[in-house]
Amino acid sequence: MKLSSKLILFITSSKLAVVLLFVFSLPYLVNRIVSEYTNYSLRNQQNKVIDVVQKNGIEHYLQGDDSYGSYTMLKEEYIALEPAAKNIHIDTIKTAQRVVERDTLTYKILIHTFKYDQKNYLLEIGKTISSINQYNKTLQKTALYVLMGLIALTLLIDLIFTRILIRPLGQIIKSKLINRKFPFKDYSPPVPTSTQDFKYLDESLILLMDQINEAFEKEREFTANASHELMTPIGILQNKMENLLGDENLPESVVLRIIEMMKTLSRLKKISNSLLLISRIENQQFVKSASVKPAVIINEVLEEINHRLLEQEIDLKVDLTINQTLKQVNQDLLFQLFYNLINNAIKYNVYQGSILITDGYTPENAYAITIQDTGIGIAEEDLDFIFDRFRKANLSENVGYGLGLSIVKSIALYHNIEIKLHSKVKEGSTFTLIFPAS
Repeated sequence: MKLSSKLILFITSSKLAVVLLFVFSLPYLVNRIVSEYTNYSLRNQQNKVIDVVQKNGIEHYLQGDDSYGSYTMLKEEYIALEPAAKNIHIDTIKTAQRVVERDTLTYKILIHTFKYDQKNYLLEIGKTISSINQYNKTLQKTALYVLMGLIALTLLIDLIFTRILIRPLGQIIKSKLINRKFPFKDYSPPVPTSTQDFKYLDESLILLMDQINEAFEKEREFTANASHELMTPIGILQNKMENLLGDENLPESVVLRIIEMMKTLSRLKKISNSLLLISRIENQQFVKSASVKPAVIINEVLEEINHRLLEQEIDLKVDLTINQTLKQVNQDLLFQLFYNLINNAIKYNVYQGSILITDGYTPENAYAITIQDTGIGIAEEDLDFIFDRFRKANLSENVGYGLGLSIVKSIALYHNIEIKLHSKVKEGSTFTLIFPAS
């Protein structure tokens, strides 16, 4: 999952968690707010009554009676004032029931005693619970709508900010990592960003690619020079040995030793030539301007290698049904590629085995050639390393010197050919070459 997707998922989840927490706690919060506001309202009414008494006297309410009582039309609120005993001191707000004109209602009541003109009075101000609660649901809905709006707004802002924040990271990945081919020859400029972490990452990748290029160039130069320099002494030694073999007076034992030495020298010459070929391919010293048909190249390979098929009595069948033409390729390198693969199919096959060469199109409509053999196969643990130089699978067979498939890989990379391999021990191997679209 991408970093942006993870951040968006986290932000959305955290917002959702906040919403759920708020929804569950909303009734309690609203009740608490309404209760506190009711208490505040009752205290204000108490202060107003006390102010009126202090200003106009207690008779303003009692008007010659022993007590005073008043309530609204729907009995939602009431006020009562009456004398109280001297030793009574009450100042509280509580929920209790009162009977008003034969109706028993539940009120939230402020009860407060105060002194006026050396006498103690009891003041009650009540508000029905039903009238208090009638605003709860409205407040809850309003609070929920406001919260949802804020969450949606902040979520939108977070998503926009997150995308803007990590955009340089996507540009770094796209310009420095995706579809980059080794060696990194094309220059990729630094990605403009004000985020120090991304700037450091971008600069580190550029530095790392430069170091890899430099190391690769040194290795490639050394391989090319070493392979080239080896050819001269090898050629001299080969000529000297051939001249020695021309001496008729040499003992037979010496002749046999010289022949063994010439075999070793020939093997060393092949390795040097292969390394030099890989180095030239990687240096892109071959021109890719030819247009060739795979069937023609494969027939040329078979003409050259046919004697080996006869030796092993291997049945080889070529079934290329598509008249495909490969453009912008190097014919000699493609010949070498098919030669190495078919040669391996013969070399690692069983006696009287078979080889089948077919072609077709992949689901992505790319042209592909498959070389399938009934050979000894490759162990699963060796599959990831068979294209490495000097890495040999099936060591018990003791054939080859480990550069044939490296040459195949270099030629394939040079032509952007994808290689897929399927192999099982004692069942054979299948190499599939997928060519790029012309």
